[in-house]
Amino acid sequence: MASVAESASEKLVANLPSRFLISDLCALLETYLEPQPIKNVYHAYLFSAAAHEGQTRLTGEPYIYHPLAVARILAGMHMDAQTITAAILHDVIEDTETAKDQITDEFGKDVANLVDGVSKLTHLEFESKQEAQAENFRKMMLAFAKDIRVIIIKLSDRLHNMRTISVMSVAKRKRIARETLDIYAPIAMRLGMSELCMELEELSFQTLWPHRFEVLRDAVKRTNVNRKKLLQEVEKKICEKLERAEIVSRIHGREKNTYSIYRKMKEKRLQFSEVFDVFGFRIVVEDVDTCYRVIGVIHNLYKPVPGKFKDYIAIPKKNAYQSLHTVLFGPRGIPIEVQVRSEEMDQVAQSGIAAHWMYKGSKLEDAAPHTRTREWLKSVSEMQHSSGSSLEFLESVKIDLFYDEIYVFTPRGDIMELPTNATAVDFAYAVHSDIGNHCVAARINRRLEPLNTVLENGQTIDIITSPDAHPNPAWLNFIVTAKARTNIRSYLKNLQREEARVLGRRLLDQALQAYGKSWEDVGKRDLAHLLKELQLESEQQLFEEVGLGDRMAPFVIKYLVSLRERWIRLRRRSDRKSPLAIRGTEGMVVTYGKCCHPIPGDPVVGVMTSGRGLVVHYVKCRNISRSRLQSRDKWIHVYWSSTQSSEFTAGISIKTADEPGVLAVVAAKISEEGSNIENIMMDEKHGETTTITVLLTVKDRDHLARIIRAVRNTPKIYKVKRI
Repeated sequence: MASVAESASEKLVANLPSRFLISDLCALLETYLEPQPIKNVYHAYLFSAAAHEGQTRLTGEPYIYHPLAVARILAGMHMDAQTITAAILHDVIEDTETAKDQITDEFGKDVANLVDGVSKLTHLEFESKQEAQAENFRKMMLAFAKDIRVIIIKLSDRLHNMRTISVMSVAKRKRIARETLDIYAPIAMRLGMSELCMELEELSFQTLWPHRFEVLRDAVKRTNVNRKKLLQEVEKKICEKLERAEIVSRIHGREKNTYSIYRKMKEKRLQFSEVFDVFGFRIVVEDVDTCYRVIGVIHNLYKPVPGKFKDYIAIPKKNAYQSLHTVLFGPRGIPIEVQVRSEEMDQVAQSGIAAHWMYKGSKLEDAAPHTRTREWLKSVSEMQHSSGSSLEFLESVKIDLFYDEIYVFTPRGDIMELPTNATAVDFAYAVHSDIGNHCVAARINRRLEPLNTVLENGQTIDIITSPDAHPNPAWLNFIVTAKARTNIRSYLKNLQREEARVLGRRLLDQALQAYGKSWEDVGKRDLAHLLKELQLESEQQLFEEVGLGDRMAPFVIKYLVSLRERWIRLRRRSDRKSPLAIRGTEGMVVTYGKCCHPIPGDPVVGVMTSGRGLVVHYVKCRNISRSRLQSRDKWIHVYWSSTQSSEFTAGISIKTADEPGVLAVVAAKISEEGSNIENIMMDEKHGETTTITVLLTVKDRDHLARIIRAVRNTPKIYKVKRI
């Protein structure tokens, strides 16, 4: 195989432009790798060139340029030889006839796994392009969890694609740029690879909003020209001051990238002139102690802006970024940001987790970025197990990637980092999933607070739990962390499945009553045959699908009856079905139409809806009258059980005088009758009157009638009717 690859590759090498030659890559690798690994990389180049022979990119260049360019990006990070080899081979499984086994034979299992982790799923069919993208992302993240180098290769691959994106169609450019901005740039930032992240953001911004990019870039250039002398003056003074303090340092100007300026202006609604840190300085010193000395020196030179000092050395960011940040009142009142860090911090700040491949013999497992990444990967793995679909998993990871952090404390004094606007529930799940699942309240700075309380920097939070407590669906309205959202959704899905199984069993029993039988009369042999024909794994799965409306109970029973011909003779002459009792305690698989708000005492009918279960409607509801004849098999005869004790939603319309205080009187009357108001809507005024629509909780028709009478007998109320 190798000899064939070499002969084919040598022909391709002759046709490549000089800037694409493997010699450039090898020269770079010689600065930090031994000769033998470089030979392996060269062999991978020959193998990849042979595999991609005849393929070209949209630019018209031979395809081998792309993997070679990706490898050169990684070599700039001083990545190991296996990563460089995998980068050169990263498209051969996806775009050529080469199998993973061939790569394993030629380059080893580790390289083959890296290549496979980066490759897309091309042999599966998906219902939509979004689902295919989500599943490919899920596959990549699972491979990433096993080997961090997978995502570093993918990020480098995406960077080169963004650099050459101009040759693609406008629609494809926009889609790729949006995906890069939403997923890949935030992942790079989470890994601490700020330089790569900023270039991805800049290229995506330029692709998505070219006019805004040009306007902002020109504004930065104009400001730079106007402030050039001033910034040189500031730099000179800082250098002189540090020299007098005998502090050895490197200092250089820093210009904020265009997309960061745009995002800050948009999020905080600022003018360009109000963005403090468009320009600044980065001061790199030898050690941590010197960092704090430098801050003291420059604060004596220029006054600091109050509230703008941040210590990321004592409390590093999630991606292990460490630095001291301060904003100074410079000459003429111009704000200037200064970052102070050590040499090692500077390397980590630029390359993040990739920085540790630059130090020969370093223990990656002991590195702070690696530890932080492992913690994040653990949370991503939990999301993967709890997410029901690839699209849901992708949504959870997106939420988790975008954050501005706050720092709070546990009762023991441990620091917890959470996103801005995080609540007590988010904190509970950040501590442990079990604590989140059973939390009931929180003590914030020793004061009892509700779970939806938004946390602030520096607070101490103590979560109160109860073994009988469970996640509330309402929590999804205020939580912000992906871990909390994933755990709550997982619990609710499992709860819904349990409720669906109970309802499904009842629906099958109801359908069998027409034959004088119940589900208990179904033998094991018949059940096994039924499950095999329906391609189901278990009886519980059958109950679940029937309860969720994915399978209709009458059809299941008809097939079952066909297995037992004697049951047909037992069938009643009347084909009427026995009604199903509605108790109000069935949970999420039985819902009530918001169009008609049925309550106990109303004549009702049930409609099976796929994925939702049974929806109960008022029998004369206009929204279902048309579909009744078209989908008879989905209709279920239901009635209200005499044992139900739940509360239901009903709506009333109140015509009242348009005077102050009337609404308060109406609310008081409703409360006196033992009802809670869920929502109030004010309609348009008509002269001296107005109409109020109230959604409230009732037990049954009698309870609603008492409420209507009480409201009707209130002064200034002209008319009350049920909706």
